Amino acid sequence: MSLNWNRLLHTSNVSELRTHGDWADLPVALNRPLGYIDQESFPLPTLHSALRDISRELHLGHGFKVVRGVPVAQHSRQDNIILYAGISSHIAPLRARQDSSFDGKSADVVLAHIKDLSTTKDAADIRAPAYTTDKQVFHTDTGDIVSLFALSTAAEGGKSRLASTWRVYNELAATRPDLIETLSEDWFAENFGNAEQPYTARPLLFYQPGTSLSPQRLILQYARRVFTGFGALPRSAAVPPITEAQAEALDAVHFLGERFNVELDFRQGDIQYVNNLAVFHARDGFKDTPEQQRHLVRLWLRDPEYAWETPSALKPKWAQLYNGVIADKQVFPLEPYVRSASNGSSKANQ
Repeated sequence: MSLNWNRLLHTSNVSELRTHGDWADLPVALNRPLGYIDQESFPLPTLHSALRDISRELHLGHGFKVVRGVPVAQHSRQDNIILYAGISSHIAPLRARQDSSFDGKSADVVLAHIKDLSTTKDAADIRAPAYTTDKQVFHTDTGDIVSLFALSTAAEGGKSRLASTWRVYNELAATRPDLIETLSEDWFAENFGNAEQPYTARPLLFYQPGTSLSPQRLILQYARRVFTGFGALPRSAAVPPITEAQAEALDAVHFLGERFNVELDFRQGDIQYVNNLAVFHARDGFKDTPEQQRHLVRLWLRDPEYAWETPSALKPKWAQLYNGVIADKQVFPLEPYVRSASNGSSKANQ
C-alpha cells in the first residue's frame, strides 16, 4: 500500500482557520509581536489532534507530511504568515532563529522567504541557490524540522524531492561501506562570515543505537555549499580542502538521493513538514513568469515532546538556533531578502 503523505484540510478545518480571520484575539491585534503566536493564542480544537499526529509521523514514522488546502488566496501576506505560524505551532511549538539581524538591527528572524531574487539583486549578492531558479542538489537544512509553505508556485518546474537517510545508508552499506566510514569522520565545514571560527570539524553521518526509550537512528547533516562554495561565495582558502574520498562521498549521497527520492509537487496552500534529521531534500530548477512566480516561506521547528536526541557535535549549532529565541524578539519578514548567513556577512545560521 502506498503512503498518503497529504493531510487535506476539510471544510470544517478551513472554517476553523477562518474563525481567526479578523485576528481579534491574536497578538497582532493587541500590538504584540507575532512571536506570541502559539497553541494557546491560535487554538484549533478540531484540528489539533491531527496536527499532533503529524508530529508523531515526522519523528516516529516516515519523516514527512504535507498539509494541503490552506486558503492562501483569501488572505493577505501577513495573515497567511499568521496562519502558517499558528498551524505549525500545533506540530512543533519551537521556532528557530534563521538570522540574527534584520534591517540593520539585532533580531531573531524566524521566517525566511525562498524566492528567485536574481532579477532584482546583483549577482554578487546571490550567494545561495534558494534565491535563484537553479536546481538545488540534495542537502539538509539546520534544525529538527524544516517546513515550507507555498504562497505561490512556479509556472514550470520546482518540484521538491525527499530521500531517506536510512535508504541511502543501506545502499552504501551493501555497495560502498568505505564511504559510510568517510561520512562518519570529521569534515571541515565552512562557517561563512565567521572570521573567529572559519570552519567547524564534525561528521556528516551520526549513528544512535537503540535504547529502551527510542529506536536506533541515523542522522545526516550536510550541505554541499559549505564544502565547495556557491556562486559569488567561494570556499575560503583558510578552510582545509575536502579529500578525494570526501568528494566521492558527497557525490554518492547526492546520486543515491536522486535514485531513491520521493517527488512532491507543491500546490498553492501546501505546507510541507520534513524531519530534517532523517530525510534530506532537493529541488528541481524552475521557470517563473511575470504572472506566476514561485514563492515559499520557511520555518525551522522543534517539538520537545518527540524531539530526537541532538548529537553532541551538533549541539553548539542547535543552541544558536533555539536558545534565547523569545516572543518579543521574533521577526517574520513580509518581503523576501537575502539572509546574512547566505551572503557571508555575519555569523548567522547557515
